[in-house]
Amino acid sequence: MTEDPFYEFYDRDDLTYGLKPSAEIASYVQQASPRGLAIDLGAGPGRNSLALARAGMRVRAIDVSRRGMQLLDEMAAERRLGHLIQTEVADVRDFVWPDDKVGVIVATTVLDHIPIDSANQLWTSIERVLARDGVVYAEVHTTEDPGCDRAPGNANPYPVSETAGGVVHYFGPGELLEMATRSGEMRVLRYEEREEWDYRHGDEHHHGKAVLLAVRKGFVPPWYGHPLAFPRKVAKEKLS
Repeated sequence: MTEDPFYEFYDRDDLTYGLKPSAEIASYVQQASPRGLAIDLGAGPGRNSLALARAGMRVRAIDVSRRGMQLLDEMAAERRLGHLIQTEVADVRDFVWPDDKVGVIVATTVLDHIPIDSANQLWTSIERVLARDGVVYAEVHTTEDPGCDRAPGNANPYPVSETAGGVVHYFGPGELLEMATRSGEMRVLRYEEREEWDYRHGDEHHHGKAVLLAVRKGFVPPWYGHPLAFPRKVAKEKLS
């Protein structure tokens, strides 16, 4: 791979997407404390990879952007996390999956950047390598996005993202959920379709998004939702 289609996108003074990890996977990691190997598909500069490494996981970060992976290497070294993060410049469709089972798989705006047939194949691979107590977090653009040429997105009057040209397939209502549950092997902890504003790169713009958090059927992690619903209260120390 010689050219970097996202070089200018990532090579900016302000870090594209920032350092804050995806809220749903950050919540899960905080509550369930997963261990072992994590794979971050479409990692970009690595906001999720860094968070997973800080939690003590070994991370393989995959992205088509050489500049994105270079930035992640630099930030990992600065934070003394380099020994936990391995970067790889590759198209996710060409990624060679490990023989080891994987505890966490993150796929943020990846399944929508490849043809739907390839996305289905990628999801099959994700299910195959996911550990018995593993978790998957996925995020995709939906047909509500103003960059979509189908309804209702094509009637959305709000500003379009500068990266809309990279979206190959906008997911329709329930489509990501159906993909995740088709095999009958997965249990969905959280699924949401929403609209959101994005200020993390370029001018302000609007999105239609779907997010999904899923585990294997039969696995019951200590999950209290996002945001936390009815967590256990910490007992106050008795006054002496």
